[in-house]
Amino acid sequence: MAEASWSLTTGVPVPQSVPSLPRRVARTLRTSLFAQVACALVLGVLVGRLWPDAGTAVQPLGDGFVRLIKAMIAPLVFCVVVAGITKAGDLKAFGRIGIKALIWFEVATTVALVVGLLAGNLVSPGTGMNVDPATLDASAVDEKTGGGELPSTSEFILHSLPDSAIGAFAENSLLQVLVLSCLVGAALLHLGNTKVPAILPAIEQGQEVVFAIVGFIMKLAPLAVFGATAHLVGEYGLGALSTYGKLIGVCYAVALLFLVLLGVALKALTGLSLWKFVRYTREEMLLALGTASSEAVMPRMMQKLRQAGCRDDAVGLVLPTGYSFNLDGASIYLSVGTLFIAQAVGVDLSLGQQITVVLVLMLTSKGMAGVPGSAFLALSATASALGVIPAGAVALLLGVDRIMDAMRVATNLLGNCVAVFVVSRWEGALDTARAKKVLGGEIAFVPEQGEPVEEPGSADASTAGPKSLTPAASESPLPDGPSSTARE
Repeated sequence: MAEASWSLTTGVPVPQSVPSLPRRVARTLRTSLFAQVACALVLGVLVGRLWPDAGTAVQPLGDGFVRLIKAMIAPLVFCVVVAGITKAGDLKAFGRIGIKALIWFEVATTVALVVGLLAGNLVSPGTGMNVDPATLDASAVDEKTGGGELPSTSEFILHSLPDSAIGAFAENSLLQVLVLSCLVGAALLHLGNTKVPAILPAIEQGQEVVFAIVGFIMKLAPLAVFGATAHLVGEYGLGALSTYGKLIGVCYAVALLFLVLLGVALKALTGLSLWKFVRYTREEMLLALGTASSEAVMPRMMQKLRQAGCRDDAVGLVLPTGYSFNLDGASIYLSVGTLFIAQAVGVDLSLGQQITVVLVLMLTSKGMAGVPGSAFLALSATASALGVIPAGAVALLLGVDRIMDAMRVATNLLGNCVAVFVVSRWEGALDTARAKKVLGGEIAFVPEQGEPVEEPGSADASTAGPKSLTPAASESPLPDGPSSTARE
């Protein structure tokens, strides 16, 4: 029913016109990133299905968007972490956050691996395929991985330490950038505000510039989703769904079960709802699924987590570190995939061998980030450690690997965001009251730097906890000199 307003001359209510359906749809498409990305996703599927060559030709749209976003990740992480450490004024607290994050990551990935193995044993997706390993082309795996290999534990740790400050940013190595950020933050705390009064404001202003650039790039998100989706459907088609339907179903079902477990853990430990968080970040989730890249949404996720009550230092450390240490979706895929290829070639893994699978994957999954074809390298390493699965059997997953991207990306991303909330709550760095208001829609998300505004009809802003966790609204100067002690 149309709303009415009163005429000042006649005193008679005058009905207001309601926008037509086409106008409402046009306004939604113009203002809603979620609607734009959803339409681009559907259009990409149609173009890829009907015109495969055209779908493959528009792939650079998706690749270009991801490249632009990746260019902003390293400077953004640096600014957020340095500002978080210096404004918190407590380097020890930052160390505690890191240790607690690693503990949570290890528990979460181990649960993901075990749940995947249990499901693989119950459903047996590879049983009955009776594949002869001699018929498989193992060279295809080498082509996929570029002849690379996963780093050893010592190599992984050593590579996390930068040998060049500029090189860490040039190579977009998040762990190296994190190490540099911690060193700079510690140095600023040591020197104090009297010696370097201009550094922290400059870093905060740099952060605002980076977020502004990310805002510009995000306007291209629908084009990126269209290009990436059209290429996926055009290049790989839907044939793998019939050949590997059981494996795909198991992996996605296990991922859904794992997310339910994550939701239960989040509710029990913080009182927050995972479903409300998904609704709060629906644009980012759809963009990550469309581009098959969780890195494409890291800047926006960092901003949304900070506005949802997580302290800057917790967001700046836990989320980027999780991209290397907390690959829950990849862990599920690796555990189910290992059982699948063993069952497909007729190898029955004992309980001891499956425990070996968990132990090997707990190590190899930590060095996967940024390595081309890392899933196949991890599977090959697992097969070699067991000694009973032919190395060529890994090629069985070549036809289905790309279809698993959506499952891996969504699970990895949500797993890392849950980790931010849990570790923040564990460390006392979470404003739970504000988080509930933000996730419940009472406080609107504002992409630009500044204070999120209250939605009409919501509770008074004064009850929403601290004002904004963004640098523009948070003034916390450095200590006044080297003699200042960090707050416990």
